[in-house]
Amino acid sequence: MIARVLAATLIVALAIVVFVAAWPQLFNMEWTIGVAQVVSLRAVAVAGALVVVVLLTLLAAVSPSSRRFVGSLIVVLLVFSAASAAVLASRGFGNETFQTKTDNDITVLSWNTLGDAPGSRAIADLALEANADVITLPETTESMGADVAVLMREAGHPMWVYTTFFDEVSKARSTTLLISSDLGEYTVQSDQGNTSTLPTVTATPDDGDGPTIVSVHPVAPVSDEMENWRSDLQWLAGICAGENTIMAGDFNSTLDHWGRLRGADDADFGQCTDAGNASGNGAIGTWPSDVPAILGTPIDHVLYTRNWEVSGMRVVQDRDDMGSDHRPVIVQLSPASN
Repeated sequence: MIARVLAATLIVALAIVVFVAAWPQLFNMEWTIGVAQVVSLRAVAVAGALVVVVLLTLLAAVSPSSRRFVGSLIVVLLVFSAASAAVLASRGFGNETFQTKTDNDITVLSWNTLGDAPGSRAIADLALEANADVITLPETTESMGADVAVLMREAGHPMWVYTTFFDEVSKARSTTLLISSDLGEYTVQSDQGNTSTLPTVTATPDDGDGPTIVSVHPVAPVSDEMENWRSDLQWLAGICAGENTIMAGDFNSTLDHWGRLRGADDADFGQCTDAGNASGNGAIGTWPSDVPAILGTPIDHVLYTRNWEVSGMRVVQDRDDMGSDHRPVIVQLSPASN
């Protein structure tokens, strides 16, 4: 009798845990330490659950007396796996189709460089390959941005460089933004606030004709930074607004963390739409670069407000040996048709 009660308690407890992991927004727990980290690794959680299912199946095969209990555990884990896989499938496992670029389109390249690790040549080569008009580079110093701009200019694609840094002790505390000179001159806005620990660059066009461009880097949700992480996301969602804003970078968060940050018309983040979610690439992991993209977590994003729509996206998977722990993201945005 006691064994049955303990078994039932364990099954119920497991069911509650995996239900929270599969749908933390229902309980407003997506910003809770532990849950926030687990839900960002949905694909890994599914893979882990399926491995446990295999092991439990083997156990049931050699221990007939445990089959009822083990069978219940297997059912719980299979339901969790199916639900999480369905969420990932709804976001998309990859669609690298790009429409033909027009003169009115803007291509955004975002790459957290882990402190300039890939080097200016690798960054510039990828930017030129993508025909990028905007390059957002978290954890990238001003000098590296300038070196990239020189290479871009020599290739006939001049760009302005804008950098915000909190100190020069750690390269991670610098964020750089490059904008094509074809989009005009921009000015960095320093009176709107900033992210708490790692800097964000907000630039507006001097002539008022063009998108506000934001290169972002909220802090990661580690134990000592949870409150800063939450406030960073809230601040960024607040400025991802208006009709003509493009925001890109390392968000250190996935769609699962944004439930309470959705804006009007069920926008993904503030008043912005996530290009990955809209283009069928929302489940492709950008971090870490040393695991297959399908198992990674999609924390690098390009977002846009209603003046734009996504007309192409890919998570770059052939630069994993360039030194950064993040994969670059390339997104093409076109003027919205409505």
